Amino acid sequence: MGLFVRKVKTASGATAVQIARKHRGVRTIVEHIGSAHDDTQLAVLVQIAKERIMAGQLAFDLDALTPTAPTGVAPIVTGSRARVLWEVLEAAYSRLGFTAAVDDETFKKLVLARVIEPTSKADTIRVLGELGLPAPGLRTIWRTLARCVAQDWRGRLAAAAYAHATRDGQLKLVLYDVTTLYFEAEDEDELRKVGMSKERRVDPQILVGMLVTTGGFPLEVHEFPGNTGETLTLLPVLRSFQARHRVDDVVVVADAGMLSAANLNQLEDAGFSFIVGSRISKAPYDLPEHFDAHGGVLHDGETMESKRVMGVRENARQRRVVYHYSAKRDRRDNHTLDKQVEKAQKIADGKKPLRKDRFVKLTGTRPAVDQVLVDRARQLAGLKGYVTNIPALRLPGREVVAAYHDLFQVERSFRMAKTDLRARPMFHHEADSIHAHLTIVFTALAISRHLQEATGYSIRKIIRTLRPLRDVTISIGGNEITATTPPSPHAADILVAIAGH
Repeated sequence: MGLFVRKVKTASGATAVQIARKHRGVRTIVEHIGSAHDDTQLAVLVQIAKERIMAGQLAFDLDALTPTAPTGVAPIVTGSRARVLWEVLEAAYSRLGFTAAVDDETFKKLVLARVIEPTSKADTIRVLGELGLPAPGLRTIWRTLARCVAQDWRGRLAAAAYAHATRDGQLKLVLYDVTTLYFEAEDEDELRKVGMSKERRVDPQILVGMLVTTGGFPLEVHEFPGNTGETLTLLPVLRSFQARHRVDDVVVVADAGMLSAANLNQLEDAGFSFIVGSRISKAPYDLPEHFDAHGGVLHDGETMESKRVMGVRENARQRRVVYHYSAKRDRRDNHTLDKQVEKAQKIADGKKPLRKDRFVKLTGTRPAVDQVLVDRARQLAGLKGYVTNIPALRLPGREVVAAYHDLFQVERSFRMAKTDLRARPMFHHEADSIHAHLTIVFTALAISRHLQEATGYSIRKIIRTLRPLRDVTISIGGNEITATTPPSPHAADILVAIAGH
């Protein structure tokens, strides 16, 4: 069973072009493309049908064509190009300063092709061909990847990204997070190591640390061996960022995985202000006055503050801790606690086998629910803590909370890199090759984030909408005519938004 182009004469004398399917001898019309009144229009409609079969294309503006084909001369489609999409991506690449940073046509094509259809480097040749663009050879691609590493193109691109991000003023706050990318390989090497996996896998992996703006625009990306502790990735990334851009007054926001006394001391000594997620297990002891005065009653959106000494001996420093209460978080936490207590009760009743559990304790030889732990956990429901070295006069508690909540932008950028751009370097095994691959992903992510901000559409929506807009070149008796797909309303909106950004 397959799709094919069907041409049939109509009662008016025109030629209808259809996409048909034949299955077990039965022919079914899948879609009617249009009716042509001359050879030129017929050639365009046939090309449209072929494009739709291959990749779901749109209709062309036939009114713009002049039926000038001489009688008996058959028009020939000599080319088809996704000009509009490519020009939009090229313009974004140049607007971000990447053309000036890395003047290499092959690298640009690898980046833009990844935005359009992420695949292996070898298969990128096919993608470019389907877009109607000349594609580099495989050897040229490998040589380009080698130059990318040898000439530190990632550093140049990071400098361009920072220049774009600061075009309206210096950055006051940046966000940092870490993810893991795994490899389906049995053996480890210097970079690919078995470690704590965010995806709960036992394969060799690498850690990827990314620094972004509050809008999720990428500023730095670094890879680390897969067995590196998350807390050990933050400082190298920030020092690289600091040295590259000579910044000395920026707030770094990171999740609780970065929380360690040594980490915070090093950040502070390097000149950074920070807001880091904090575990709330010490909340009742940090906030005795509040709990004594209010009996544990908290109000939605309320913030409370305390001081806590972190570190030991000469490394001990007093830190400001901000706590925030959310009624929505309280409901979610209590729902989770109900499930955990229910599970512990089943163990205590002998309905489930004895095993280590958060709220189970042994009383003699019999398991029981640890009600003291349950009550303490319920007292903490709805609370979240944040450690910072920023004085309250400079940044009130509510603004500390608001800044931390922007961390979802890093998570969104990681999701985009992993899904839309398929960041996992599954076809790469050498450290330099992985470095070059992640440089391409970093650049593609910057373009994707930039276009999403400009249009309000997801990058997948932009690609799906603009990719069908094709220029089809038709040769008739030695003369060439170009037909262009008219933009749909969505495509027109995207193009207007980009033009006005």
